Formats: sequence, structure tokens, C-alpha cells
Amino acid sequence: MILIALGANLSSPVGAPAETVSAALLRLGELGAPAIRISRLYRSRAVPASDQPDFVNAVAVLETKLDPGALMALLHQVEAEFGRTRSQHWEARPLDLDLLAYDEVVTGKKYEESSGSLVLPHPRLQQRRFVLAPLVELAPNWQHPKLGLKAVALLAKLPPGDECIPLEA
Repeated sequence: MILIALGANLSSPVGAPAETVSAALLRLGELGAPAIRISRLYRSRAVPASDQPDFVNAVAVLETKLDPGALMALLHQVEAEFGRTRSQHWEARPLDLDLLAYDEVVTGKKYEESSGSLVLPHPRLQQRRFVLAPLVELAPNWQHPKLGLKAVALLAKLPPGDECIPLEA
């Protein structure tokens, strides 16, 4: 199962964050990585806490023949098409696309921004309610290949806080 997280907290050329997330999924499909399942949209506060606008988040299951590195390059291409620049860590952004997991592939130990090395599964997915809540909606029994825990168990282990609320019923 190929999983990506989507997030946005600034408007893009196509509109507000929710519209951007939807348009990004369509664009990925046009470029050979269609979403075959998509969670609802969620609202969450920025992590780490800041005065940024709230994020719109979702998780999608993709289908693609691209290898993990090529898919990550495609995600960065789509982010750029929607106005994402990478000038400061943790900044507000019109689109954020993270490759959470690529089947059972496990690579690297630690992400290094300077080297651009790809770490799978995503090194912080188990710490993020805004990833785990939509992931549990899609695939509660997905198992983290390094930790051996299902998505639903990872979500249950998170401490209270970090509000993540569905935007639609």
C-alpha cells in the first residue's frame, strides 16, 4: 500500500487549502499516480504549535508504477506547481505532500533535509494525529513495517491534544 499525506494552510493558485488538496490529488492522477482511496478532509493546528493558520489534511492511497524515489520527486514537483517553496522549516505552505509508506519498503534511519535522503516509512508519522486520524479512516489495520503496530494502535498511543477534526461528516 502506497500512502501519502496531504496538507495545506495557505491558498494556492487554485484556491483555498481544501480546494488545493483536491486539485493536487487530481494532478497526481494526471501524472501517473492516481489516488484509489482518499480520507475525508481534516482540520488541524500547525505542528509544532505556532500562529500559522490551521491546516487542511488528508491521507490517500496511491496506485503507481513509480519507484519510491521517483514518486517522491513527483510529489515535490506537484508541490511546486501549487506554489510551494522551501525556504524555512515548518513554514506555512500552500501544499505539503509526504510519502508515508511504500508497501513494506524500509529505508534509511533519519531524514536529512540537506541530502534529500528518503526515509520510509515516514520517520514521524507515528507522532502525528493529523496523519494517523485520516490513515485510520482509510486503513485501520495498516501495519507500520518498522514498529509492527497497526495504524489504529499508533493513534491510540498518542497523548491527548493535537486536535484533528473532520471537515465533513
